[in-house]
Amino acid sequence: MGKLWMQWAKTARLMVGVKDYDAYVASRRRFDPKAEVMSREAFFRRCQDERYGGKSMKKCPC
Repeated sequence: MGKLWMQWAKTARLMVGVKDYDAYVASRRRFDPKAEVMSREAFFRRCQDERYGGKSMKKCPC
């Protein structure tokens, strides 16, 4: 049941545009074990910028 839950959670994150940080790290390590990886926070920020084009989600002050 745990593996099914993890797969469901991964699918749900991808549906809302949140990429899998652990998959990113594994991919970087697979090609270069000494590769520098972004922090979880930096990775999340980059994904948000890619999704929303770096635009702020602030409301209009009008």
